[in-house]
Amino acid sequence: MAVEGAPAGWMQDWAALGTGKNAHVGVLLVHGFTGSPASMRPWGEFLHSKGYTVRVPLLPGHGTHPENLNKVKWQEWPAKVEFELSELRKSCDVIFLVGLSMGGGTVLNVAASHNEALNGLILVNPMIHVKGVPVELAFFLSRLQKMRTSVGDDIKRPGVTEWGYDALPTRGVYQLLKMLRITRRNLPKITIPVQLFHSVEDHTLPVTNTEIILSEIGSINKSRIELVNSYHVATMDYDQELIFQNSLTFIEAQTK
Repeated sequence: MAVEGAPAGWMQDWAALGTGKNAHVGVLLVHGFTGSPASMRPWGEFLHSKGYTVRVPLLPGHGTHPENLNKVKWQEWPAKVEFELSELRKSCDVIFLVGLSMGGGTVLNVAASHNEALNGLILVNPMIHVKGVPVELAFFLSRLQKMRTSVGDDIKRPGVTEWGYDALPTRGVYQLLKMLRITRRNLPKITIPVQLFHSVEDHTLPVTNTEIILSEIGSINKSRIELVNSYHVATMDYDQELIFQNSLTFIEAQTK
């Protein structure tokens, strides 16, 4: 796994204006920690083919070198999503946030303060904590070792990559856990409809992440769809079409 060799343009911010009756509906898709926009690009292209306006950003510290992820402050990730959200608002009056893994935690962070301006959330194996690793321990570990073994490319389909980092930057993990602790406190503020996809076999995050989010989020309209043939990066795995089609149904239901 590495960022070199990715399809042209897949490691950068990507945006596409919609067409027809769905052009006023915007969808913002956010990738995971150490990952890249490549993990969300096919999904974004699918939704754009249905006429929706789509944005797939590159989060700060990603898509370059793992060392850069050790230099980022957590506030930069939601700030990037908020910028993309403001860009969507220029042409869209209906907006959905979509997040994979850490991207799920990031869009939840943003949704808590923009609840009234959003129409729904779609989450795939979202992250809200690392079991047994509190923020304080993560800080201590990040001072002992700057890089650890990569947790990326947990994909069941052979030969598929999310074009992410081949190392785990520990100071970036510390910043991530700081963001998630705040995000979890604010989950009750989120009341918009939520669709959550969860891989039964996930080697990156335990099911407690899904359980915490569904239990503590303030949304009444929330659904959980089990993925039985995908690992963590399910957006690029065997259940990809199931995710795409069900997300389309969810968006259509919220925009009638």
